[in-house]
Amino acid sequence: MDTRPIGVFDSGMGGLTAVRQMFRLLPGEDIVYFGDTGRVPYGGRSAETIVRYARQDVAFLLGFDLKAIVIACGTVSTTALDVLKRENAIPILGVVQPAAKAAVRASKTGGIGVIGTKATIRSGAYEAAIRAIQPEAKLTAKACPLLVPLVEDGRVKRGDPVTERVVEEYLSPVRAAGVDTLVLGCTHYPLLRDVISDYMGAQVALIDTGEEAARAAAALLGEGDMLNDPAREGERRYYASDSAEDFAATASLFLGSDITDCVERVAIETYPSEEKA
Repeated sequence: MDTRPIGVFDSGMGGLTAVRQMFRLLPGEDIVYFGDTGRVPYGGRSAETIVRYARQDVAFLLGFDLKAIVIACGTVSTTALDVLKRENAIPILGVVQPAAKAAVRASKTGGIGVIGTKATIRSGAYEAAIRAIQPEAKLTAKACPLLVPLVEDGRVKRGDPVTERVVEEYLSPVRAAGVDTLVLGCTHYPLLRDVISDYMGAQVALIDTGEEAARAAAALLGEGDMLNDPAREGERRYYASDSAEDFAATASLFLGSDITDCVERVAIETYPSEEKA
């Protein structure tokens, strides 16, 4: 048994969708979450900037003596995962491989769509991971840069005319391609599940990257005999690089619970951002 906590980070609030799934799958685990709300979104940044930010995020989390880190961010997973794994001895999981495996399992026709931030789609990481499993897959990828700001602003419900119009504009070529499975390649996007499903149709399976990452974390810890006592209730701590009050107010949308007294602000820019010697 390993009583150390699990670290989770994202460019903002989206990673909380993965944390909520971890509550369900790993109820006994202590979790430390960092949301870089002061610099969200990462998706339009250069690869160099994303790596620099990700190094600072990891440096902060490593101060908690963690047993594993989950990168609950599609942009960082597709751009900086290999760098972070090379530079750190702790197990680090991203969202790409678990979601790619789930998409291949779900698709009956091999027609798979991928949506994500500009950086995620530019990287081609989801397409490469899917084709490594199913080379004949017919892939359609689309960058959706406005979806993260809409989610961070709480505009996630059916009937919101702006959100529905943006989803229609982005997903029209994906729907036209006839995919039967769609990877929500950003952990913010599950909050838009209803709007996306309404547009794509109930016949299209939606792959929740946060949920798949949580499943992968549970499997990793189980295989390594690193699980905490599942009978206990895990402790959760939350940190943000911008207002703790604003983070707590919006987090209830993702978590379904009030965390007002559990959030602290951290000056993430003070943490090292250079490659480790």
